[in-house]
Amino acid sequence: MKIGILGAGLIGKALAKLAVDRGHCVMLSSQHPEQLRVLAARISCEVGSVDQAPEFGEIAVLAIPFAAWNHLPGKVLAGKVVIDAMNYCPERDGPVAELDARTTTTSELVVAELPGSRLIKAFNAILARDLPEDNRPPVPSGRRALPIAGNDPEAKAVVAGLHEAFGFEALDAGGLAGSWRFERAKPAYCIPLDRNGLEQALHAATREGELPHGSWRR
Repeated sequence: MKIGILGAGLIGKALAKLAVDRGHCVMLSSQHPEQLRVLAARISCEVGSVDQAPEFGEIAVLAIPFAAWNHLPGKVLAGKVVIDAMNYCPERDGPVAELDARTTTTSELVVAELPGSRLIKAFNAILARDLPEDNRPPVPSGRRALPIAGNDPEAKAVVAGLHEAFGFEALDAGGLAGSWRFERAKPAYCIPLDRNGLEQALHAATREGELPHGSWRR
């Protein structure tokens, strides 16, 4: 499968390596792709611009700062499975009134900018350093579970399959309207949990409640 990753930060690079290691063709992108040549040679992926990566992939991964949520290449992403791995951090991204008022979710804002895309919220609730450390082959119990949410069942199945290939168990957390349950600073955010623990964390989430800043870092 061809996967285009928009962004070459910690999450983008970690996902690129996992995908290449599992036999996928990957293009990692940034605004300065020439700076990625050494990294690309090390993990055996292609590099391109943020305009080329969406066209390259059957799957596109949004692994850029959330501040760019309303500057995405909507026409190119129409019809594609799009993984939204972005998180809203107002100190970094600037205020977004709808999110601060808790009237919508990050992914609902994003999908409104990408008409026709098949967007799934995923890989936003794990630290980049945990992607290579916590993946495991299928086991009877105890494998780390990660939440996914989306409104397209077929796209969700594709993304769940990627989780399986990457060594994680995907837990269906419902539609995009409920994806706030594993956004930044919620109980399910970046805490290593198995399926049962993740289900409990998602259930415990409230719109107003947030974990202390940085408490999810081990």
